[in-house]
Amino acid sequence: MARLFGTDGVRGVANSDLTAEIALELSIAAAHVLGEAGAFSSERRPVALVGRDTRASGEFLEAAVVAGLASAGVDVVRLGVIPTPGVAFLVGNLEADLGVMLSASHNPMPDNGIKFFARGGVKLDDAIEDAIEEQLGAPWERPTGAGVGRVSDDRGAVEGYVAHLVSSLGVDSSLEGLKVVIDCANGAASMTALAAFEAQGARVIPLHAQPDGLNINLNCGSTHLASLQAAVVAEGADLGIALDGDADRCLAVDAAGELVDGDQILAILALAMREAKTLHSDTVVATVMSNLGFMNAMRAEGIYVDQTKVGDRYVLEAMNANGFTLGGEQSGHVIMSEFATTGDGVLTALHLAARMMRTGKPLSELASVMTRLPQVMINVPGVNKTRAGIDPVVAQAVSAAARELGDTGRVLLRPSGTEPLVRVMVEAETAEKAREVAQRLANVVREELALVPSAR
Repeated sequence: MARLFGTDGVRGVANSDLTAEIALELSIAAAHVLGEAGAFSSERRPVALVGRDTRASGEFLEAAVVAGLASAGVDVVRLGVIPTPGVAFLVGNLEADLGVMLSASHNPMPDNGIKFFARGGVKLDDAIEDAIEEQLGAPWERPTGAGVGRVSDDRGAVEGYVAHLVSSLGVDSSLEGLKVVIDCANGAASMTALAAFEAQGARVIPLHAQPDGLNINLNCGSTHLASLQAAVVAEGADLGIALDGDADRCLAVDAAGELVDGDQILAILALAMREAKTLHSDTVVATVMSNLGFMNAMRAEGIYVDQTKVGDRYVLEAMNANGFTLGGEQSGHVIMSEFATTGDGVLTALHLAARMMRTGKPLSELASVMTRLPQVMINVPGVNKTRAGIDPVVAQAVSAAARELGDTGRVLLRPSGTEPLVRVMVEAETAEKAREVAQRLANVVREELALVPSAR
């Protein structure tokens, strides 16, 4: 049986891959594993917080999750619509035993997902996820009478999360005079992002902030920037912010409508934190997908980059293991460990805006600390991805390409974690060169790793 948990919880098409039955069983299993000794205790029952994004399917999945947890003897607090990092924060702040977020992040509306948080609001490691999967369908003693969990609502808890976001900026952090367009992706931050920025005095122009259950991420948010770029220019705004459906990532747009990606945001915040002496060991954690321009810029500034596998969970693992205070991904997942246990798009946006105000510099000037090299990615499907790192012909082609690019570029082959395909990524001084080298390597991968060998 394939592993149920992916790189970020359990995800699939709601009511097809991810059914109410699966949500129910997962919640029961999680209650036993994460509730630990507190489960079924007459002295203290475990407490779970449950939040969701704005997808219509979140309504029935929430009901299934709540039913599963309560039937296992867990007291459940429904938070309603709230960003994923809001659930993570509140699990720690309210000392809950576990948290559940129903969201498929930036995925289209028909998808949904279940993310679990352990005590302290931290994501689960592989061992805990495996333990939950092993618990699925296992016999258990059902509590009855007063032993069943109680269910309550706390829609006001989200206000505490917003207050936390604002307080993270510290004193003298007014955004008065800053004009910002915020694309909420018709998602979970459609209220919280606007409230946080307005609390700091910013002039906020909301975009895609009217969720109806069906329009989350629909041609908007961090994966569809065109409407935000147009709005920033049309409104004469200083800054544009693009969130995704559950607001755990943030991309930005400068006053000219130009993209400022996660690498650039990470570079800006790294310099700000080093200046404030809060960048532990003058180190920032990033993944192997970070642009070579980011690596070069950090090297020039004397900041060390600790690279990990792709996925914010791996970034967070490296941060926790070494006490690092800043990490993130090109996609806009940025983790500021002083204030959050996971990527938080609104938190990132607030600190980016605050850096603009404190320096008096436009975003374009701040982002110019790094020069983003052209990057081309080609997905090669229908191949044996397990051989990507060991096939001698492929290895020889990669080495030849790396020698050809030298210090002016980079080559990366990465097997997909969920599909039978290999991603070929090339960075070079020009887009033309990157495309030429990437296509050449993709052809080698397609030929050498084909699941059905071609006739030669």
